[in-house]
Amino acid sequence: MKGARTGIIASTLALCLMSGAALAQELRVTVWTGSEAHLKMLNGIAEPFIAKHPGVTVKFETVPVADYTQKLTFQVAGGNPPDAAWMMEDAAPAFENAGLLMDIGPTVKAAEGYDFADFSQPAMALWQNGETVYGIPFSTSPFMIYYNKDMFDKAGLEDPLALAAKGEWDMKKFQEVSKKLVEANPGKWAFEFKDGEGYASRMTHAVLPPIRAYGGEMWADGQCGFDKPEAVAAVQQLHDMVFKDKTIVPPGEQGDYFSGNSAMTVNQISRASKMPEAGFKWGIAPLPTGPGGEAPVIGQAALVVFEQGKNKQLAADLVAQMTTKENVAIMAQFFPPARKSVLESDAFINSNKLVPADQMKSIAAAIVNGRVHPAHEKVPQIFAAMAPKMDALWKPDANVEEALKGVCAAIQPLL
Repeated sequence: MKGARTGIIASTLALCLMSGAALAQELRVTVWTGSEAHLKMLNGIAEPFIAKHPGVTVKFETVPVADYTQKLTFQVAGGNPPDAAWMMEDAAPAFENAGLLMDIGPTVKAAEGYDFADFSQPAMALWQNGETVYGIPFSTSPFMIYYNKDMFDKAGLEDPLALAAKGEWDMKKFQEVSKKLVEANPGKWAFEFKDGEGYASRMTHAVLPPIRAYGGEMWADGQCGFDKPEAVAAVQQLHDMVFKDKTIVPPGEQGDYFSGNSAMTVNQISRASKMPEAGFKWGIAPLPTGPGGEAPVIGQAALVVFEQGKNKQLAADLVAQMTTKENVAIMAQFFPPARKSVLESDAFINSNKLVPADQMKSIAAAIVNGRVHPAHEKVPQIFAAMAPKMDALWKPDANVEEALKGVCAAIQPLL
């Protein structure tokens, strides 16, 4: 009898251990931020989910933005995808059409109090096909001009926000003030492309805002737009600023706006988290307008779940938790929301302690009026084909029009 009881106890312990092993799950969520403020916020949002799921942990894995999509692709191709991930808008069609993303629609729509209809339809366009939902946008963030007010003051210039308020902040003024900025601030640059990667991983982010300001587009409806007059004029201005005016950080040089070496850069509101370390007065303003009028550019990112993931249903539940109204409102301090109720609230305008309300209003207006960076199911191939042609463009003696024709010749078969 004693032996029987011992056997029952041993079996029970084994079952408990097996149950505990089954419950011990780590959800891997890949992101491209290494910001301490961002990661603290994300971990705080995940805490209630962890509390509801004993034995579950959530790990936010940082992959540098310059290598992000490529490394994510390698992980998926190697059969080791994260459970969930941030995904950039330009990569979405390729992953969706390859069947790599889970339909998380049933999960989020069934979540208590979720209110899926609160997401704006334009914001969901890239992430939804009929009833199938491939991702939930957590950031619909317009590109904005970050400026160093100290450098503008030293040059005796009105800053971009003040110029925008007067209706004078356009591409012509952008070039004019850039010349004056470098004259008044020797050894500094007037402008740095996004993340200092305008000649590499951010090559489209460098040229897209001015191309749209001139009334053009990189590509649309299966047709390349780089060789159109509007795009040629826009890129020619940039080329002149790099090599003739010497106001834009050239290839091979480091501008680093955030260290005070450039007077302006383009980025999104999430980068405000870096500004307390900057050591100078700063502000945020809209992109310069141009012959094509106002043309805000929106960078979008969504949370997705991979079809091959080991814990995909649990990961879908996590995405639902992270994108509730309450959590979207928390993330709005760094990542402008796609939820209409949050975007339209006073809480959003006052959500970021680093950015004054009048500047947050500019961000909200840009979200409403902006267009997302062009996407395509063959974006990885398009970027690979573009790279050597764009390298040829950024030479002092380059013929801009011919170089852009070369870009179109390279990517048109893929479009």
